[in-house]
Amino acid sequence: MDLKALILKRLERKGRINSDEIVKATGFSRAYVNRFFQELRDQGKIVLLGKANRAHYVLASEGAVTDAKSKITDITLNLENKELYEDKVLDQIKKKTGIFMGLRKEISDILDYVFSEMLNNAIEHSASKIIRVVIKKDENNISFAVVDRGIGIFNNIMRKKKLGSALEAIQDLLKGKQTTMPKLHSGEGIFFTSKVADMLIIQGSNKKLIFNNLLDDVFIEDIKPVNGTKVNFSIERNAKKKLSDIFRKYTDSSFEFSKTSVTVKLFRMDSKYISRSEARRIVAGLDKFKKIILDFKGIKTIGQGFADEIFRVWGSGHPEITIEILNANDNVRFMIKRTKTQ
Repeated sequence: MDLKALILKRLERKGRINSDEIVKATGFSRAYVNRFFQELRDQGKIVLLGKANRAHYVLASEGAVTDAKSKITDITLNLENKELYEDKVLDQIKKKTGIFMGLRKEISDILDYVFSEMLNNAIEHSASKIIRVVIKKDENNISFAVVDRGIGIFNNIMRKKKLGSALEAIQDLLKGKQTTMPKLHSGEGIFFTSKVADMLIIQGSNKKLIFNNLLDDVFIEDIKPVNGTKVNFSIERNAKKKLSDIFRKYTDSSFEFSKTSVTVKLFRMDSKYISRSEARRIVAGLDKFKKIILDFKGIKTIGQGFADEIFRVWGSGHPEITIEILNANDNVRFMIKRTKTQ
């Protein structure tokens, strides 16, 4: 029996199949059947979409893949928190599902930023071995959850700030965030996410913090004690929001625009450029230019995360855009060069 021919014939007739169908039709073992699926994948004739028991194969044509992906509107991932990178997880979701298909660019940009921020928080701060990600799209909304079983966001703040309760930690998290010049700190990603969301819910310890921008209000509720942190984000698919508008409202970076390039003068009064969140904010919306000029005048040093986010993650995703550096001292140039050699 020519298993490859059988698989291809069924795909031509049905559009999509899984390995169970071939196992039942032939009586061969799953391992044996999967070997032929893998050979067809290696030959570029079929593509695997979906995960676990929802995995299925389609013919490797652009139309077939696009049609199959468009039907996958949710995905759940259990990620081992070891050498885990949020940009690679986001790329995987875009390649394997149709969640980002058909979205307005403004909404896609928002999701890129907030998903990366919330997953990065779990990766870097939770100390959780496994991080669970659920993201889905329905007719009206896009939503995702990031769940870890680590130290817990409010417990983490309590320990670092020597506070006595989760409520005090929430108060500290919210403190000073209504100003138009918020200082950079570990909560920047949460701050901007809370501003652009329709709804952002953060659960940890025995409290639930709710940012409801549909009501323009913030709520705190008591919950049963939980281990770790759960973050839920949602936004309407047709929301009239722009990430750049939120950034301009609450930050003081200077942008000088021309038709083909943009000059970004990096300056902050009381902080160093150390966070990925700051880097993401700076490059958001700059993909329409052919050239970006980053002016580091007055910046004494930057962190590895800041440099990596701009020059590896964003730069590799926009190879057609030139990034020019001005007024960078030896410390800054060293960190930039280090990201390019990794």
